[in-house]
Amino acid sequence: MQVAPPTHDLLVHARTMISIIMGLSLARLLNGVAGLIQHPKKEHLWWPHLCWVLYMMVSITAFWWWQFQLTELRALTFETYLFLISEAAMIFLLCSVIFPTEISEYDGYGDYFMSRRAWFFGLLIASLLMDVLDTLLKGVAHFLRLSPEYPIRIALMVGLSLAGCFIRNLRFHTLFAGGALIYFVIYVARHYGHIQ
Repeated sequence: MQVAPPTHDLLVHARTMISIIMGLSLARLLNGVAGLIQHPKKEHLWWPHLCWVLYMMVSITAFWWWQFQLTELRALTFETYLFLISEAAMIFLLCSVIFPTEISEYDGYGDYFMSRRAWFFGLLIASLLMDVLDTLLKGVAHFLRLSPEYPIRIALMVGLSLAGCFIRNLRFHTLFAGGALIYFVIYVARHYGHIQ
């Protein structure tokens, strides 16, 4: 049975819904950063937390950009649409965990992050695995174009995130957050930009 590719109107609708959720996610992060700029002495800053904030900003931008590839889908079913909305919602949840509405009961962002690290890394793992499914939805050819680096990157991030759920060592978290940010920025620049 032939499956018709998604129509232009259906793609616009899907992209619009994704854009709304991505816009809310980015707004959450930007409001948090603005709060840090407005009241720098109110909460104790923690560099790994700021690295994860930047990591999520890059993730949102890359995810948003990558959804232009929806035209590669053989069909856009309700199940696929629901999955894409859920993937976007997962990113929003990650942003909400990074910047909660209130952290007065904690001694700054380091204390907050360490107390909620299992939630953050658990959601990050779920988001990474959803990214694999999203990539496969666009076809095996699309998956193979990403080179072996893609599954290796996902496997390493999942493994380190799983470790991050249990490890309290501040050095581990500092190295993981900084390394993940630097690598991901380079990865996105190479795959989405003009750097080869």
